[in-house]
Amino acid sequence: MAPQVKRISKPQTMENQNLLDLLKEVRAGAITVEVAMERLRELPYEDLGFARLDHHRAIRQGFPEVIFCQGKTPDQVAQIMTRLVARNDRILATRADSKIYRAVKRTVPVAVYYEPARCITVDRRPNGPRCPGILIVTGGTSDIPVAEEAVTTAELMGHSVERLYDVGVAGIHRLLGNMEALQRAQVIIAVAGMEGALASVVGGLVSVPVIAVPTSVGYGASFGGLAPLLAMLNSCASGVAVVNIDNGFGAGYLAAMINAAAWAAERRRHDACNA
Repeated sequence: MAPQVKRISKPQTMENQNLLDLLKEVRAGAITVEVAMERLRELPYEDLGFARLDHHRAIRQGFPEVIFCQGKTPDQVAQIMTRLVARNDRILATRADSKIYRAVKRTVPVAVYYEPARCITVDRRPNGPRCPGILIVTGGTSDIPVAEEAVTTAELMGHSVERLYDVGVAGIHRLLGNMEALQRAQVIIAVAGMEGALASVVGGLVSVPVIAVPTSVGYGASFGGLAPLLAMLNSCASGVAVVNIDNGFGAGYLAAMINAAAWAAERRRHDACNA
């Protein structure tokens, strides 16, 4: 007889919980089917003319659609933010400037601007524990804006992030002096410009995934981040994956997914031992 396999469900997100609560209200007779249909009317997306908002993404992936502000007008970002906030408890907008933030703040008073990260966020969830395990290291101080975009992203997704800045290979003793932090992490984001060697060095020191982020920091021969991108893609260290140039958001999002999976696996092991 084949052994039974216990199905492990994904952690319930706030956005999925909102949908579940809606269905429970219908079942209990607290609201009519027509009212529920009206609330669900704009699934899977809402057409604003200049943008089609993917309201189904939070249900599908566990995190709402993220707004990339670069190339959009302040009014467009404000309209998108207003519509997303109506349906979600947390929102992230990247590559935002102070002009865009002022436009958003007029329609979404709870929005917060993180200037170093160039991110606007809304987080209306109750305060609760965050999952530790993410470490972000940078080659230099000039890489911090990209790193802070990763920090903001991972924190909004429910994780605590440890920072280790300005530990590039030009002074490798600064990195080696923090081996305890490197070995404590479950996933590491290495952010560096110039020649981009930091990711390879970190990858050779740890047994956890390393997400390499090339930045556009550097002199002319770095070609706006192309040189560190190629260096990171050609890393001889195992376990190093690379995102696009200056893509702190992508690195933070991926790190949060890896860390969440690690903690979910730990919970399953704990439950199995106590079954």
